[in-house]
Amino acid sequence: MTETTPVACTLTPADLAAQGERWHRLMARAMTERAEAPDGLRICFRPEAEEELCAMVAVETECCPWATWTVERDAGTIVLDVRSTAVGVATLAGMFAPASAG
Repeated sequence: MTETTPVACTLTPADLAAQGERWHRLMARAMTERAEAPDGLRICFRPEAEEELCAMVAVETECCPWATWTVERDAGTIVLDVRSTAVGVATLAGMFAPASAG
Protein backbone atom coordinates (compact mmCIF):
# COMPACT_ATOMS: atom_id res chain seq x y z
CA MET A 1 0.00 0.00 0.00
CA THR A 2 1.31 3.42 -0.93
CA GLU A 3 -0.24 6.85 -1.15
CA THR A 4 -0.11 6.52 -4.95
CA THR A 5 -2.06 3.24 -5.05
CA PRO A 6 -5.51 4.15 -6.42
CA VAL A 7 -8.44 3.49 -4.10
CA ALA A 8 -10.40 1.22 -6.39
CA CYS A 9 -11.72 -2.33 -6.30
CA THR A 10 -11.01 -4.77 -9.11
CA LEU A 11 -14.08 -6.98 -8.49
CA THR A 12 -16.87 -7.01 -11.04
CA PRO A 13 -20.04 -5.22 -9.94
CA ALA A 14 -21.72 -8.58 -9.23
CA ASP A 15 -18.74 -9.90 -7.26
CA LEU A 16 -18.48 -6.62 -5.35
CA ALA A 17 -22.15 -6.85 -4.37
CA ALA A 18 -21.70 -10.48 -3.29
CA GLN A 19 -18.59 -9.66 -1.24
CA GLY A 20 -20.39 -6.73 0.41
CA GLU A 21 -23.28 -9.00 1.33
CA ARG A 22 -20.86 -11.55 2.80
CA TRP A 23 -19.34 -8.81 4.96
CA HIS A 24 -22.77 -7.66 6.15
CA ARG A 25 -23.81 -11.21 7.07
CA LEU A 26 -20.53 -11.95 8.86
CA MET A 27 -20.61 -8.69 10.79
CA ALA A 28 -24.25 -9.20 11.81
CA ARG A 29 -23.54 -12.75 12.94
CA ALA A 30 -20.10 -12.55 14.55
CA MET A 31 -18.79 -8.99 15.04
CA THR A 32 -18.21 -8.07 18.67
CA GLU A 33 -16.51 -4.69 18.39
CA ARG A 34 -15.62 -2.01 15.84
CA ALA A 35 -13.17 0.81 16.50
CA GLU A 36 -11.97 3.53 14.16
CA ALA A 37 -8.33 4.58 14.09
CA PRO A 38 -6.68 7.49 12.28
CA ASP A 39 -5.41 5.07 9.63
CA GLY A 40 -8.27 2.57 9.44
CA LEU A 41 -10.35 0.18 11.50
CA ARG A 42 -10.06 -2.58 14.08
CA ILE A 43 -12.96 -5.02 13.97
CA CYS A 44 -13.29 -7.92 16.41
CA PHE A 45 -15.17 -11.15 15.74
CA ARG A 46 -16.13 -14.27 17.66
CA PRO A 47 -13.63 -17.12 17.19
CA GLU A 48 -15.98 -19.22 15.05
CA ALA A 49 -15.74 -16.57 12.31
CA GLU A 50 -12.01 -17.03 11.74
CA GLU A 51 -12.14 -19.31 8.68
CA GLU A 52 -14.71 -17.21 6.85
CA LEU A 53 -12.97 -13.96 7.83
CA CYS A 54 -9.63 -15.22 6.50
CA ALA A 55 -11.27 -16.27 3.22
CA MET A 56 -12.88 -12.86 2.83
CA VAL A 57 -9.65 -11.04 3.67
CA ALA A 58 -7.87 -13.10 0.99
CA VAL A 59 -10.35 -11.70 -1.56
CA GLU A 60 -9.91 -8.14 -0.24
CA THR A 61 -6.12 -8.37 -0.34
CA GLU A 62 -6.31 -9.14 -4.05
CA CYS A 63 -9.05 -6.72 -5.10
CA CYS A 64 -8.22 -3.78 -2.82
CA PRO A 65 -4.41 -3.52 -2.52
CA TRP A 66 -4.73 0.09 -1.40
CA ALA A 67 -5.37 -1.24 2.13
CA THR A 68 -3.44 -3.56 4.42
CA TRP A 69 -5.57 -6.42 5.79
CA THR A 70 -4.39 -8.34 8.88
CA VAL A 71 -6.20 -11.05 10.86
CA GLU A 72 -4.89 -12.11 14.28
CA ARG A 73 -6.07 -13.92 17.38
CA ASP A 74 -6.17 -11.82 20.54
CA ALA A 75 -7.48 -13.10 23.88
CA GLY A 76 -10.15 -15.38 22.44
CA THR A 77 -11.18 -12.91 19.76
CA ILE A 78 -10.36 -12.75 16.06
CA VAL A 79 -9.21 -9.26 15.14
CA LEU A 80 -9.24 -7.68 11.69
CA ASP A 81 -6.99 -4.65 11.39
CA VAL A 82 -7.45 -2.86 8.09
CA ARG A 83 -5.30 0.18 7.37
CA SER A 84 -4.84 2.68 4.56
CA THR A 85 -3.88 6.27 3.86
CA ALA A 86 -5.71 9.41 2.82
CA VAL A 87 -9.00 8.72 1.01
CA GLY A 88 -8.58 4.99 1.68
CA VAL A 89 -9.37 5.53 5.37
CA ALA A 90 -12.71 7.17 4.52
CA THR A 91 -13.45 4.39 2.04
CA LEU A 92 -12.85 1.77 4.74
CA ALA A 93 -15.15 3.59 7.14
CA GLY A 94 -17.86 3.51 4.49
CA MET A 95 -17.27 -0.15 3.64
CA PHE A 96 -17.58 -1.17 7.27
CA ALA A 97 -20.10 1.42 8.48
CA PRO A 98 -22.28 0.27 11.36
CA ALA A 99 -25.76 -0.77 10.28
CA SER A 100 -28.18 2.11 10.53
CA ALA A 101 -30.96 1.90 13.08
CA GLY A 102 -33.54 3.03 10.51
